[in-house]
Amino acid sequence: MIVDHRTYTLRPGTLPEYFAKYEEAGLKVQMKHLGRMVGYYFTEIGPLNQIVHIWAYVSLAERDERRAKMAADPAWQAWIKVSTTYIVSMENKVLKEAPYFKTKFSGPDEVGSKR
Repeated sequence: MIVDHRTYTLRPGTLPEYFAKYEEAGLKVQMKHLGRMVGYYFTEIGPLNQIVHIWAYVSLAERDERRAKMAADPAWQAWIKVSTTYIVSMENKVLKEAPYFKTKFSGPDEVGSKR
């Protein structure tokens, strides 16, 4: 099991508008292709204007496969054009879970299930 931890810094003052647009266009296509959302957050203390979203995968190979399918989706390409007007920087980390912890997520797929 791995998680993809993504931190995006947005232009100051754009967080509410970004969330509205994401819920309208980005969330649906990500859930369609990535499926296992662990969480979606924004910073309240510390570096401001950041969103953090975390996705669970069985393996790096599964992550690559799901992200490639999403990248090929015209709805995702349309969302990229919208989202990049808000994003100043992006950081991505791929993390492995500790052996004694089971990642929780929201989405249609069971972690470890055969697709």
